[in-house]
Parts: sequence; C-alpha cells; structure tokens
Amino acid sequence: MVFTAIVYVLTSGCAWRDLPPSFGVPFQTAHRRFSQWTQAGLWRRLHHAVLDELGGRGLIDWSRAIVDGASVRAKKRDP
Repeated sequence: MVFTAIVYVLTSGCAWRDLPPSFGVPFQTAHRRFSQWTQAGLWRRLHHAVLDELGGRGLIDWSRAIVDGASVRAKKRDP
C-alpha cells in the first residue's frame, strides 16, 4: 500500500498531504518511507533492475534517447 501511495504522489504531482485516504496510508507514513527508501538507494536499484529485465528481453529500443535538460546541471560560465 505504501509503495502504491508513493508512486501515486510521484506520478500525479499531488502534495504529500493531499494523498487520498483511499490508499489506506497516512501521508506522513508515505513521505517517511519515501525518504528512507531514497536514502537507502532503493529507487536507483529498482530502476536498474527494471532496465536489466527489459533489456534482457530485448524490449528497450536504445536507438533513441532523450536527455531532459531539467535534470542536467547547468555549469557556470566564466565571464
């Protein structure tokens, strides 16, 4: 239930405190677990596991890629 609630918040963009009660998890619990799992590196490991699984099945088309500029740090220019 916690995982589902976290995924909902991350994909919907809602604030933690706006988590619908139908998930059966207090928003404080969902946020605390998200923070703990983030510190533990769970999301990175899960992402790699999904990529490994899909890649092993030949389900990833690596001929195309997108780089999101919002996730790439901009370096300062020298004046």
